[in-house]
Amino acid sequence: QVQLVESGGGLVQPGGSLRLSCAASGLIPSMWHMGWYRQAPGKQLEMVATITSGGSTNYADSVKGRFTISRNNANNTMYLQMNTLRPEDTAVYYCKARHTTWTIEYWGQGTQVAVSS
Repeated sequence: QVQLVESGGGLVQPGGSLRLSCAASGLIPSMWHMGWYRQAPGKQLEMVATITSGGSTNYADSVKGRFTISRNNANNTMYLQMNTLRPEDTAVYYCKARHTTWTIEYWGQGTQVAVSS
């Protein structure tokens, strides 16, 4: 059974940093693309950053240069390093795993990030 567990969220001041983690279990890293998504209050879910099974990355324009996605296949964990945080980054952040071949995806339960002074 696949399980994704996010951690690392919290309250931070504008300009600060946070590192989110997504611990995956029950899946083989080479067979899954991964990604971070977020949903702010009253807004739609949006892609933040994705990383393929081979390590290629993609970012939303709003986070380019500030956020870095990475994954450690040895411990089956994905990360999102978030720097220079802004109030508009406030959202619930979710990790997602998508199979490289089949139409199967899994989501974590989310972790809250709040950026405020």
